[in-house]
Amino acid sequence: MRYDVRLRLSYAYQRPVGDARHLVRVQPRELPGIQHVEDVRLRIDPAPSERTAFADYFGNPALAISLRPPHQALDVEMRAHVRVERDGQSSLDLSPDPAGLQAELSGLRTLAPDAPWHFLPASARAPLLARLTDYARTSARSGSSVYALVQDLGLRLHGDFAYDPDATEVDTPAGEAFDMRAGVCQDFSHIMIAGLRGLGIPAGYVSGFLRTVPPQGRPRLEGADATHAWVRAWCGVQMGWREFDPTNGIPAGDDHITIAYGRDYSDVSPIAGVLKTTGAQTATQAVDVLPLE
Repeated sequence: MRYDVRLRLSYAYQRPVGDARHLVRVQPRELPGIQHVEDVRLRIDPAPSERTAFADYFGNPALAISLRPPHQALDVEMRAHVRVERDGQSSLDLSPDPAGLQAELSGLRTLAPDAPWHFLPASARAPLLARLTDYARTSARSGSSVYALVQDLGLRLHGDFAYDPDATEVDTPAGEAFDMRAGVCQDFSHIMIAGLRGLGIPAGYVSGFLRTVPPQGRPRLEGADATHAWVRAWCGVQMGWREFDPTNGIPAGDDHITIAYGRDYSDVSPIAGVLKTTGAQTATQAVDVLPLE
């Protein structure tokens, strides 16, 4: 599928900001064999005093900006044409069982950015909590493969938890969202990541977009009005990384457009930084993902 992707982030400050520095991650990333970015345009208002484009440790496109003149608003607009061909991936399950995965992990001697070792320990937003591990363990049926476990856990989360944008905030801990059995894509993903890591399965966070207009006859996916999140799990040497969307209970497909990979939301937030001001601020987000064919 080929898409026209549009994102706008808008911030309004109660009082003027005298100085600000931000790290912006909103551009879809190039993924050989899965996703190709044909064109991308990024507009920032007010224009940055300094800007530096680079790829972060995990290979995500990033832009460091500084804004020195006083301002009371910040707008970030991104537009891109992206081709996604995820359906070409084999669905054949070649993953080992959990014990076999541990044996494969012990044989890996790399700390490259994509190495599963980075995605196994607890992280700030995906802590290792006993109740999350116990919930995930129910998916570890006797003789089941890692890939089957990942899919079963994602489907259980989809069935057991309610998608409720009013239930949580961006900084709600995973354990709290788990106890409420409600939240948004960020919460579903952090819970699933923490549960998998508790079982010794490397898992990471994916930020991205969903197509806004579903194919004819198919339901609209939850989370399509904003940036979305789902999970990638390392399923062994032969299968590598596989992605699942627990919010919608489906493997990531051609409807899923990737922005960034990380250990949790902290690694991939669309914009983060520091600024000098007092008073409150408000933020709005608008997303459109329109099929071009």
